[in-house]
Amino acid sequence: MPEVKRVLLLLKNMVYESTSPLETLRFAKYYRKKGLDVMVILWGPMGVVLGKAGKHRGAPVYDEKVMECIEHGVVFKCCQLAADIIGLEEAELIPGIEMIESHVVAELFLEYQGEGELIISL
Repeated sequence: MPEVKRVLLLLKNMVYESTSPLETLRFAKYYRKKGLDVMVILWGPMGVVLGKAGKHRGAPVYDEKVMECIEHGVVFKCCQLAADIIGLEEAELIPGIEMIESHVVAELFLEYQGEGELIISL
């Protein structure tokens, strides 16, 4: 089995109605601590909600967990198409999250197909 060097994590589920967002953040932090390059793609209308700043209610407090991952070097990308569907503006994102076009998401799916690369959808 090849040694994994890069991980692409995909999040498309609702923030407060699923364990997927918390698992995604835990996986991202875990893989980053192992020295892997980690990118999280927030896509789909409910997945992009994780990137919206100001979610200080509810448990867990996702904004802090996302910012902690960013501080550890995890890269976050937010799909523009999904953000547009729910009216989420780039200025509303947690600092450090980049808005990208949906065709870039599609290209990342192709890019992460080499040896030593892993794609996980939660």
